[in-house]
Amino acid sequence: MEKQLDRATAGFTVQKAAEAKLPTEFGPFRIVGFRSLNSDEEFVALVKGDIKPEEPTLVRIHSQCLTGDVFHSLKCDCGPQLQRAMEMIQDEGKGIIVYQQQEGRGIGIVNKIRAYALQDQGADTIEANVQLGFGIDEREYHQCAEVIKLLGARRLRLMSNNPDKVRALRDAKLEVVERVPLEVKSHQPAFKYLMTKKEKMGHLLQLNGIF
Repeated sequence: MEKQLDRATAGFTVQKAAEAKLPTEFGPFRIVGFRSLNSDEEFVALVKGDIKPEEPTLVRIHSQCLTGDVFHSLKCDCGPQLQRAMEMIQDEGKGIIVYQQQEGRGIGIVNKIRAYALQDQGADTIEANVQLGFGIDEREYHQCAEVIKLLGARRLRLMSNNPDKVRALRDAKLEVVERVPLEVKSHQPAFKYLMTKKEKMGHLLQLNGIF
């Protein structure tokens, strides 16, 4: 594994910067830090098990959500999704979570709070971002795909409800052999947020009895 992580790979725009053990309430992981070579963005990967390119690997790309992941906001399902992904990898005994710093679908935490204020006035998440002058989704996954490759995975069982992530990883020449749904129990304040993702962004959600 170390040889895979440390090898110099021509054409990559991210590089490994640090690695350590990380005990968690879900089980032990390795935490690996990466830095972009063409921006200030940093990436963290939680890794469990021996990652082999020929074996399908359980993978999630999780976009940073300070409000959901840290402050346990009920406006979204992000925190429970991250926890569920860690549980699934622990149960599997092998997998990768790439944590990318693209808060608020890429608009940053301060603009996300501004978007929250517009949502308080009745806008949905898409309308709020557009009113602030942003696109519907500003995130980009190419460097996340590079992190996954540097960790040794090539065939993925992708934990996601977002078809854009599936397309982005396939465009990056990773084989998505299975999309693993990641629908978690949510609270009523998240209903409009999830309906917007389903109806306007094409996310693959059932929303049956999860509130």
